[in-house]
Amino acid sequence: MAKQGVNALKFAIAGGLWFGIMAALSTICAMLNVPGFQAFTSMLVSLYGAYGYSVTAVGIFTGAILGFAEGFVQLGAFSILYNWLMNM
Repeated sequence: MAKQGVNALKFAIAGGLWFGIMAALSTICAMLNVPGFQAFTSMLVSLYGAYGYSVTAVGIFTGAILGFAEGFVQLGAFSILYNWLMNM
């Protein structure tokens, strides 16, 4: 059976998009006072606050950019590790 991995770059981009979109949507939901999102965005503030994130209109874009960067790095590293393990 042939071993197949994943395309690390495409997986990293997909992960970055997912994290970025979720950070932006969470910020929007917190601004609209949707129940449950205040706690999540307070966690985002503790993680990204030093980089300019806040629960504001500007924070939507800041969270999206920082979420993309984090998702890209984390899931990119995950896919590289996955491919490496598949080839062992």
